[in-house]
Amino acid sequence: MMSGDGLILRLRPDQGRIEAAGFRTLCALARRYGNGVMEVTSRASLQLRGVSEAGYPDLLTEIAAAGLMPRLPQNGAGIIVQPFWRDGATGLEAEIAEALGALPPLPAKFGIALDHGAAPWLFETSADIRVERCAEGRLIVRADGAPLGRPVTPATAADAVAALATWFLETDGAAVRRMHRHLATPALPEGWATVAPASPTATPDPGPSPLGPIVGLSFGQAEAVALEMLIDQAEPVAIRMTPWRALLLEGAMAPVSAEGFIHRAGDPLRLIEACPGAPACASATVDTRSLARALAERMPNERLHVSGCAKGCAWPRRAKTVIVGREGRFDLVRDGHAWDEPALQGLTPAEIGDALVGKE
Repeated sequence: MMSGDGLILRLRPDQGRIEAAGFRTLCALARRYGNGVMEVTSRASLQLRGVSEAGYPDLLTEIAAAGLMPRLPQNGAGIIVQPFWRDGATGLEAEIAEALGALPPLPAKFGIALDHGAAPWLFETSADIRVERCAEGRLIVRADGAPLGRPVTPATAADAVAALATWFLETDGAAVRRMHRHLATPALPEGWATVAPASPTATPDPGPSPLGPIVGLSFGQAEAVALEMLIDQAEPVAIRMTPWRALLLEGAMAPVSAEGFIHRAGDPLRLIEACPGAPACASATVDTRSLARALAERMPNERLHVSGCAKGCAWPRRAKTVIVGREGRFDLVRDGHAWDEPALQGLTPAEIGDALVGKE
């Protein structure tokens, strides 16, 4: 994918996990073929930025030679596995990938959230079909946007996901691309909305977890050199991608305090979402992250989304406060999405600051 700073290479590793040696290899390749910037996305993908068109084929060759290419076919759909899985818990990922591979192509960014662990973690993660638990502990498959889902067993879950994806395609869901938008038109088939999912679990904060420390990346981005230093300090067995713009350092039980990362729940950047903005993104006309950093200390403990344009890529969900770049200035949306009607328009960074503290 081309952006303002060159090509972006996006990887969604199988099971969301990369062994430490492989992650080191990707850091080295990010410096050799890109601009040395790496990102963890809100869909638990890893991105290498600033790759030249000339170097792109060689980068792919080296990634494949290192055994780091995803092996599971996904037919355009991304399968996001909750990062706290244990051994033996991800066989369903391969079954779903195989079932989807037999279908016609799905829209870009169509997602499957595999959230079938003991606690639901992916409730805020963008997805179109969700495999999760109900309050009684049974598995259900649920269309995103529907309050209820269909009971399944581990043996029938993959076929149920494929059946729901087939219904989406056959009822022209590809025209609107996302399941929650599509549900506004046709009704789900009988039997697809009978059981409520379990109550969501709070998104984990940076810090210790049973599998290793969780380390946040400001805006989901870090220099490859800094990530290499983080691995040197933590010595993890593997790195697991999370949809919270954070890395889970599997097996690194010692405290981690590498500079430049988010290590504590109270960090003001923890709830700030900001896309790369201009000039890194050709769709943006504003510098998003300088404004986001300036506002971080002034904001209360609530979600703030600073978007370079109305597409809202960094946080395609509702936020308490959304600041949207437009023609070099900023619009302010309250309790909405980046594409919603703004309450205020054409503001400077200083005026945005005043508006957020009630001086408008």
